[in-house]
Amino acid sequence: VQLQESGPGLVKPSQTLSLTCTVSGGSITTYPYYWSWIRQPPGKGLEWMGSIAYSGSTYYNPTLKSRTSISRDTSKNQFSLQLSSVTPEETAVYYCARRGRGDVSNSAARLPDDYWGQGTQVTVSA
Repeated sequence: VQLQESGPGLVKPSQTLSLTCTVSGGSITTYPYYWSWIRQPPGKGLEWMGSIAYSGSTYYNPTLKSRTSISRDTSKNQFSLQLSSVTPEETAVYYCARRGRGDVSNSAARLPDDYWGQGTQVTVSA
């Protein structure tokens, strides 16, 4: 399985960050996998942002829930992240990942059964 993040590398404050993860080698609708977005600001730890399950159900970090939306396009085998009203403090490397099962889908750690993309740098700046 391979995952590849894509999207703008620069977003202005207060705007919406939009990223897409393209998956190859496996379907995003396959049980029991969950598909997550995780980010890492410079000098800080990993933060789980949200996940979309094989079924299409979505789950969000409570601290980001009001500003986050995760969706999918099964015809393209892609899932996407939208984060509204971004601030410069949200400059980070954004990763997409496949989690092996639902009960660990909200983990911020790299787990043994995970597959991760290489990450994409997003800078929030005017």
